[in-house]
Amino acid sequence: MNKIYLLIFTFCTTIIFSQKRDSATLISEVRIDAYKKPTSFIASTKSVSVVSENLLSQNPPERLLESVNQIAGARMEERSPGSYRISLRGSTLRSPFGVRNVKVYLDDFILSDASGNTYFNVISPELITRMEIFKGPESGDFGAATGGTVLLQTQSSEQTLANLSVGSYGTFNESVNFSKQFRKHFFQIFQNYYRTDSYRKQSAVERKQIFIKDNFQYSKNAELKAMILLSDLDYQTPGGLTLEQMQLDRRQARPKTATVPGAKQQDAGIRNKMILAGISHEFKILPELSHYVLVQGSYVDFENPFITNFENRFETNYAVRSHLNYNQNWGKVSAEWRLGFEGGMNNIFVKNFDNNKGVEGNPQNFDKVKNNSGFFFVSQKLNINEKLFSDSSLSLNSNFYEWEKIFPATENGKTKFKDQFLPNFGLTYLIGKGFSVRGKVGKGNSAPTNEEIRSSNQEFNLNLVPEYGWNKEIGIRKQFGAFLFAEASYFDLRMKDAIVRRQNERGQEFFVNSGGTVQKGIEVLLESKNFNLKNDFLSNFKFRFSGSFYQFKFQNYQQGATDFSGNDLTGVPKNTINSLLNFTFFNKLSVDYSHFYTSEIPLNDANTVWSDANIIGNIQFRYPVQFENTILNLFVQIQNLYNTDYVLGFDINAFGNRYYNPAAKRNFVFGVKVNF
Repeated sequence: MNKIYLLIFTFCTTIIFSQKRDSATLISEVRIDAYKKPTSFIASTKSVSVVSENLLSQNPPERLLESVNQIAGARMEERSPGSYRISLRGSTLRSPFGVRNVKVYLDDFILSDASGNTYFNVISPELITRMEIFKGPESGDFGAATGGTVLLQTQSSEQTLANLSVGSYGTFNESVNFSKQFRKHFFQIFQNYYRTDSYRKQSAVERKQIFIKDNFQYSKNAELKAMILLSDLDYQTPGGLTLEQMQLDRRQARPKTATVPGAKQQDAGIRNKMILAGISHEFKILPELSHYVLVQGSYVDFENPFITNFENRFETNYAVRSHLNYNQNWGKVSAEWRLGFEGGMNNIFVKNFDNNKGVEGNPQNFDKVKNNSGFFFVSQKLNINEKLFSDSSLSLNSNFYEWEKIFPATENGKTKFKDQFLPNFGLTYLIGKGFSVRGKVGKGNSAPTNEEIRSSNQEFNLNLVPEYGWNKEIGIRKQFGAFLFAEASYFDLRMKDAIVRRQNERGQEFFVNSGGTVQKGIEVLLESKNFNLKNDFLSNFKFRFSGSFYQFKFQNYQQGATDFSGNDLTGVPKNTINSLLNFTFFNKLSVDYSHFYTSEIPLNDANTVWSDANIIGNIQFRYPVQFENTILNLFVQIQNLYNTDYVLGFDINAFGNRYYNPAAKRNFVFGVKVNF
């Protein structure tokens, strides 16, 4: 009841003060980078959302979940601290952990490997200053992915920051972020250390990270960029529980059975050391013609003591991207063309041993996988009289992998998937200032990742084929005066050969193609400006509401004698509703009050087990203290304000009904962010 009273008060406050304009940039005038294809948000043909500084400030030190989950159509899940998934319009169907079927870039550089897997959890949230989330296939710009694309951006202006925080369950976090312009060089050095014991047993996390970049503008027409990322992530994995086990003790790790040891006994966890380095060059040959090229490489040392085995994985990755850009202006009509290529190679050597209580035992299987993928792309953007905007693209995508069994038996082979032409076309019409309608149609394709081809059951799933589908959507964006922005989108994605996860009796995963899916949905956003209320008590106020309303169904999906056609898509909630209210009191004290509602979720393909719906509240208090040129931003975060029993990431289709990974109860973070 108190929450209802607060919402009524907020609504009344908004109405009373809605006539008072503020001078900040209109929401409709936000610029989208779209990987060097900038456009205004209101004119963009893409289904894109921007995670702003205000949303990023809602995150606790360890994760980006709170900000991502404020985006309609995006959902970040935490199976246990350190283990995250990102779903764009239901793409977690095939992700037991990590990020698959979503392409991720870090500034200019490619964070996803050639097979489509992304170690998203190696990135410190405090490194990121902005995100652009593209929902649905964007094959003409970013290649094969049916879920979408995420662009992460780091610091672009001079700043010297230091963060220090402590919290519940032994949480400690510190980071230093220094960026400076030295003549023609823009440098950034970022360092972070984070640790926590976490809520559940066997779920401690430790992360160390260093990030260095240099943007060298060596002439007015050319810029050279270099980057290196060093990350060392070590997190324990408590494992999934049955409903009865969770109700008995939410904090326990997966217990042992008569035949299988428990997670704590086996010291289950993941240790991921990664180095990523790259260099890019952009050169304006003529005022209308420019060239861009990127070369990068990475090395991953991945160690995973699991309940049934101990896995060591060594990965080397190489990638290149290059494109020519040409633009022309004929008065009321302007056009841009892009012609390019992006490709990568991913080599994995994986060794599985017996797990003797967290120590490598006798060898089980040694295998190698080499994945090569790439796409040629061409695109055209048209701007007709600042009224009609179009974005057309076509890509030719290629993917093949070579596999080799080394121990105990020897065998090898090669699988090449059929090349795919993937077109995309979008159109936006600007009806008036701050008012646009748009339509889009595109085809997406996503090949199996290396972790799906050779999954934790230590077998090669050679029958897996890429999933593909057509996406059609329409949308409307409307700015109401200078104070309110609204957006609504409807999409219809028809997938074929959708890849889904299975588990065997030992808890090991494998993947199958499921036939097809029909994914229809509506996504909405309502966001206000930051109202200056000209009041010494309640000085400023801003609100944001977003929601996703989905009807996702399996189609022509049969496993053995069981027909799952018509069932709801596993792991995807029908409805999510999110809100964020920002208050400023006494021109100093900021209060951020957020909510996340999630409806019931089907946990298996048969739809015989569902999660409970839940609503989670968070609150944050921020207060700045200034000493000459130094500002200390003190903050307190209360996560899970109402102390709700809930799960933030389920193990879908889990053998033995071990679906549940309980999330932390009410917890606190206290900290200071120092801006020098």
